[in-house]
Amino acid sequence: MKALVIGATGATGKDLVSQLLTDKGYDEVNVFVRRPLAVENPKLKTHIVNFDKPEEWKDLVKGDVAFSCLGTTLKAAGSKEAQRKVDYEYQYNFAKAAKENEVEDYILVSSYGANPKSKLFYSRMKGELEQSIKDLHFNKLTIFQPGMLERRDSERTGEVLGGKII
Repeated sequence: MKALVIGATGATGKDLVSQLLTDKGYDEVNVFVRRPLAVENPKLKTHIVNFDKPEEWKDLVKGDVAFSCLGTTLKAAGSKEAQRKVDYEYQYNFAKAAKENEVEDYILVSSYGANPKSKLFYSRMKGELEQSIKDLHFNKLTIFQPGMLERRDSERTGEVLGGKII
C-alpha cells in the first residue's frame, strides 16, 4: 500500500511516519512537507511543496490512504487568518487533491470539540474542515478528535502544565 501524509514534521505526523515506515503493510510512504525530514528510509518519498500553490503538487497526491496531521497554534501562526490557512486551507486542498486522484481512504486528525457552529474560533475552524472533507465523499473517511496531545519535549507551557494536571 502507498500512504500519503501531510503534517509529517509535527509531533503527531512524525510518530505516524515512523510507524508507517516500519509497517510491512506499506511499501511506500509519501510525505508532503515544506522542508526535508531528518529521516532516511527506502520506503520514504519526500515531496517539498509550497502549500500555497496546490496546482504544483496536486498531481502527486496519489495512493491508497491519505493521512492529514497538519496543524499549528495561533501563537506560531501569528494570526487567526494565518492559522486558518494552515489548519483549514492547506488541509482541504490536500483532501481535495486526494479525492480528485481517487484516493480511497482519508484519515483526518482534527480536534476535540470540533463543531462548525462553535463560538470558539479554533473549534469552529476544525468543525468546518471536518464538514468540508465529509462533503468530498471519500469511500472511507476516519476523523480523530483527540483531546490534548502529549508531545515529547514540548515547549508549550500550557500543554506541559495541562498534561501534569490531567
